[in-house]
Amino acid sequence: MLTLLSNMAAVSLPMFAQKTANPDERSTPTLAREVRHQIQVLPFYSVFDHISFTLEGTKVTLTGQVLRPTLKENAEVAVRSLEGVAVVVDRIEVLPPSGGDDELRNAVYRAIYEDPGLAGYAVQPVPSIHIIVKNGSVALEGTVESAANKHQAGVRTSGVANVGNVKNNLVVQSKGSAGE
Repeated sequence: MLTLLSNMAAVSLPMFAQKTANPDERSTPTLAREVRHQIQVLPFYSVFDHISFTLEGTKVTLTGQVLRPTLKENAEVAVRSLEGVAVVVDRIEVLPPSGGDDELRNAVYRAIYEDPGLAGYAVQPVPSIHIIVKNGSVALEGTVESAANKHQAGVRTSGVANVGNVKNNLVVQSKGSAGE
């Protein structure tokens, strides 16, 4: 059942931090958009994965958690292929396989995306709420449009049976940065 939900879930990309080491280097916003795009189009990248990055000049550091080792490898290769990227540091964690965690992922997915106030996030081309489950603990990553949506996602997640700990790392995205 996880495979079915993973295939139904579109790609997503959380917020990122960026730093410019040298203003004479290639435009940081342009390179950041290209890195983000490369991650968004990775095969099998879903709401159950979270990849973010920092940019320091021509060095890209990838962080986050993914379900598949091949996704970690593909992310590094895709970013390394970009013009203007000299170094890629891959700090993406591959989550351990667990039937219990798979069940929690599906239950949290349903709790969040079947909620009438949050269902709109499921139909976005790039859903912005990521569900990361490791050893029964859940982290919500990504962006939402309001503090109420952040709170509701946390409440819905906390109400799922067998969830050990919930970290709500969702960021309320300002209207002006929606396209970034």
